[in-house]
Amino acid sequence: MKKLFLLMVGLMLFCSNASAGSDGLGLSLGYGVGNEDIDIYRFGVKKEYSSRWFENGPGYLSGFFELSYNRWVYNSDEINGIAFSPVFAYYFGKDTDYFRPYVSGGIGVALIDEYHIRNRNLSTRFQFEDRVGMGARIGSIDMNISYFHYSNAGIKSPNDGIDIWLFTGSVQF
Repeated sequence: MKKLFLLMVGLMLFCSNASAGSDGLGLSLGYGVGNEDIDIYRFGVKKEYSSRWFENGPGYLSGFFELSYNRWVYNSDEINGIAFSPVFAYYFGKDTDYFRPYVSGGIGVALIDEYHIRNRNLSTRFQFEDRVGMGARIGSIDMNISYFHYSNAGIKSPNDGIDIWLFTGSVQF
């Protein structure tokens, strides 16, 4: 898994140097830690919103859609899933700025192949994905740290959920 992770990082860096502009598509790769030392791996495809709101001096509100593959691992326990999230982001600065910090948040949905990991019982394969984060765009590279919470919103008990801190890097094409 670590070799695949390093390969994806190399591919993203190569693609970031090869892209001249951005048409709103991006690839993201993340690693994080969840409750009880569960390792989290994430690979995603992003599409930026074409709309902007509240454009003013300090920045503007926009965002992106993200479709992701997620892998949660603890010893021999593992969960694989896919998630789809619309994410709103407030970008500080202008598009022409090389460095643009932002804050983001969104609520999406996820389907997982197993609902037990370590001592946690998620009860259903359907989960909601809540997230808040902050990051910065540096040229075509996006780096962020986000807090994620997965749960079934009380659809079925028990609903242990899982909390995750995730560091993500992405490249925009």
